[in-house]
Amino acid sequence: EVQLVESGGGLVQPGNSLRLSCVASGFTFGSCDMSWIRQAPGKGPEWVSVINSGGGTTSYADSVKGRFTISRDNAKNTLYLQMNSLKPEDTAVYYCATGRPPSNSKWYSGGSDYWGPGTQVTVSS
Repeated sequence: EVQLVESGGGLVQPGNSLRLSCVASGFTFGSCDMSWIRQAPGKGPEWVSVINSGGGTTSYADSVKGRFTISRDNAKNTLYLQMNSLKPEDTAVYYCATGRPPSNSKWYSGGSDYWGPGTQVTVSS
């Protein structure tokens, strides 16, 4: 069965950094595009970043561009999200997911068949 397990979340102060990891199993990770999706309190899921199967092409939401970096290590079946200069508005549950958005929409409305359980990121002073 497909499994995605995130780790690395926590409570940090504004301006600090976190590195999220997602370990995948149960499918051919190296053949699949991958995404990070987040959901803040009271809001719907939001696309954060996308990476193609080989890792050579990436894209980011405008709100995180220049601060976050998505990457992957296909030999380790692992997806990463380096988050720098964190802001309180980055507070959310962050999910690792297969696939990519079918359009340029900000809010998630389909495109990923499998999600991990998520990891909480809280940015507060």
